[in-house]
Amino acid sequence: MRVSLLQTDIRWSDTSANWQKAERLISQAEASDLYILPEMWTTGFATEPENVAERADDDTGFTETFDRMRSIARKYNAAIAGSVAIKLADGSFRNRFMFVTPEGYDYYDKRHLFTYGHEDKHYTAGDRRVIVHWRGVRFLLQVCYDLRFPVYSRNRGDYDAVIYVANWPEGRRRVWDALLCARALENQCFVLGVNRVGDDPQCHYNGGTVVMDAYGRILGMAKDNEEQVVTVKLDMNRLYAFREKFPVLADGDAYKLV
Repeated sequence: MRVSLLQTDIRWSDTSANWQKAERLISQAEASDLYILPEMWTTGFATEPENVAERADDDTGFTETFDRMRSIARKYNAAIAGSVAIKLADGSFRNRFMFVTPEGYDYYDKRHLFTYGHEDKHYTAGDRRVIVHWRGVRFLLQVCYDLRFPVYSRNRGDYDAVIYVANWPEGRRRVWDALLCARALENQCFVLGVNRVGDDPQCHYNGGTVVMDAYGRILGMAKDNEEQVVTVKLDMNRLYAFREKFPVLADGDAYKLV
């Protein structure tokens, strides 16, 4: 499984420009099975989504961004993933992580809304844990603030890699780095953290986009404060061998996560 993580400088509330950039970076990247964009990559992290969120189709729930992601997925015979602010037919707003393949689609609505930034005042939290199966790899989908809640991402033996897409500011970068490594170690999995660079009206972002293995080792990492695509091959046989030799997941505490 080859994955490409796109660390982009998101132009505030300019969907057209952000789409053009994403398409250019994908076209220039190494051929991959999966391309991952940051949180709210079409607009920037809009805690007040009324003027920027895409309206979902009343019948299908699909958005214009979904249609374009599906077109790109088919063009490159790969999956495209990243979160987008959307407005549903019932009037609620969601921070929706879309995972689009040439053949299908799944999504995860951000569970832990960022109360410090008042995201919870405008968005509705998701209530569905989502694991996507793609070309032999099981991906748990997570968004930004979810990273701070380890119980929620606990590996029940049901996934191989966890994806965190984010707009994680420079001021809290040390936390991002530390928690990504912790999630890799405690869940014995690959961790794919995709952050942005640049500025929005509130924060500066310096990146930290990274792929880690189950040992917490860095397999690939973007340069700070630069737009960059990081492409890494996930060695699934090595992961399975490590889990069999050192069965951390089998020794976990037995309790139910709700």
